[in-house]
Amino acid sequence: MEKTKDWWKKSVVYQIYPKSFNDTNGDGIGDIQGIIEKLDYLKNLGVDVIWLSPIYDSPQEDNGYDIRNYKSIFEQYGTMEDFDQLLIEMHQRDLKLVMDLVVNHTSDEHYWFVESKRSKENPYRDYYIWCDGKGNGEPLNNWGSIFSGSAWQYDEETKQYYLHLFATKQPDLNWENPKLRADIYEMMKFWLDKGIDGFRMDVINFISKDPLFPDGEVREGQLYGDGGPYFVNGPRIHEFLKEMNREVISHYNVMTVGEMPGASPEETKIYTNPENKELNMVFTFEHMNLDCENGDKWDLKPIDLVELKKNFEKWQTSLYEVGWNSLYWSNHDQPRIVSRFGNDQEYRVKSAKMLATCLHMMQGTPYIYQGEEIGMTNVHFETLDDYRDIELLNMYKEKTSLGWSHERIMEAIYTKGRDNARTPIQWDDSDNGGFTTGTPWIKVNPRYKKVNAKEALDDPNSIYYYYQRLIQLRKNNEIITTGKFELILQNDNNIFAYKRIGEKETLLVLCNFSSQSIELHDKEILASINNATILISNEEDKKVRSFLAPYESVVYSIK
Repeated sequence: MEKTKDWWKKSVVYQIYPKSFNDTNGDGIGDIQGIIEKLDYLKNLGVDVIWLSPIYDSPQEDNGYDIRNYKSIFEQYGTMEDFDQLLIEMHQRDLKLVMDLVVNHTSDEHYWFVESKRSKENPYRDYYIWCDGKGNGEPLNNWGSIFSGSAWQYDEETKQYYLHLFATKQPDLNWENPKLRADIYEMMKFWLDKGIDGFRMDVINFISKDPLFPDGEVREGQLYGDGGPYFVNGPRIHEFLKEMNREVISHYNVMTVGEMPGASPEETKIYTNPENKELNMVFTFEHMNLDCENGDKWDLKPIDLVELKKNFEKWQTSLYEVGWNSLYWSNHDQPRIVSRFGNDQEYRVKSAKMLATCLHMMQGTPYIYQGEEIGMTNVHFETLDDYRDIELLNMYKEKTSLGWSHERIMEAIYTKGRDNARTPIQWDDSDNGGFTTGTPWIKVNPRYKKVNAKEALDDPNSIYYYYQRLIQLRKNNEIITTGKFELILQNDNNIFAYKRIGEKETLLVLCNFSSQSIELHDKEILASINNATILISNEEDKKVRSFLAPYESVVYSIK
């Protein structure tokens, strides 16, 4: 398959969360054959790349982000033969496959860790981060796990603690060890030699830790210290990424995206500047952390549109002609965007289209999360027993101990819980949304009767076909890839407006984030739209007007 250099700049990526995508054998869990079955649906949408969340062998403590064996497939997803067939079928349709690379940690059932635990002298001991406690029964420092509780777990056998920034069953790898790094690079080559087209690298900027392991600040309302300053963008991170690029990535024409919580635009410029030979792009988290207080995702506050716009402006302008942006609203770790920043009731279809327009007209590589293209919404399960996410369940215990009421915690779960994104895809209005003939591993969102892919495919005005048109516009209009970004109406609390400026054309993007009609008073905008062509709009009449209807989005081409 022909691949030009920087092919990923013109690409649109679709993320599949295999467990919830499509189940073909009735066990209630999505599988690789289920993905193969839906490839034509994805090709028809127009996407170029599929990012597959982990399909490796795993105990599934964290839905596959706890890997037991990097070179085998989780048995409920299928076999290596199924994977090889998937890759062939994708490449036949000119679809590219990006795998999830999870190398900050493994499962505690991985062979390396099983050996590492045996004794302090074991050759694999140094593959993980072990250390003595303080001698008073406490670990080396006060860091908290991202999944609640201490980030350290005591091992009775060897009388030491191991570090786990996530679940206790996800011990952190020790990247200071060159043997470990060599084994990881060898594993990456195994998949690249099969013909995959790149890696999405899970929390890759966590792999270098401050060797002194100092205590973190204990923020108000928290039980543990914030270790972030000592493991996010750590002292050797650039050295490790350059080595990975030199030893592995540079030998293949592939795409790399690093998931990097806590990376600023200035740091991202370094990570994504082609001259530095590290990564093609990163996932920023800044815009996803604006609807919470004090960095605590569960402490809710309404989104401030002015703040959101300024954040996008910062990333769009900082990386222009230096690095490259990833554009996303949704993924397996985020709630459904139409419920979060849109209106998932009377304006579900319209606000979903508006949010898509706002994002897809920016510079960068857009990512669509499964179900986003049909406007899937957050779910309100009535009891905690219906939820499956380890982060959410651990948080419930910790917040209860801090005095939060059940009602407050459940409201946080309804708004921000990761299981919002993990309910099965709603393919049609049959039982379980057509996802499975069995009992799904997590309940299907009850809205599947009205919100489903079959309904979307049957309706020419659906969100699905709107995404299809946005994707086609990106392919046909070079200005969307290369044009300069300029934010306008910076302080407007309802309208997100910006220009994309090219040599011979300017695109004007207007998005109403409110349920009110908003008059346009800006004289420059009113003058420019009178002689403009509408490129795309979520309004059926597609007329040039001096106001924006509720959740309207429109893109004007001005020549």
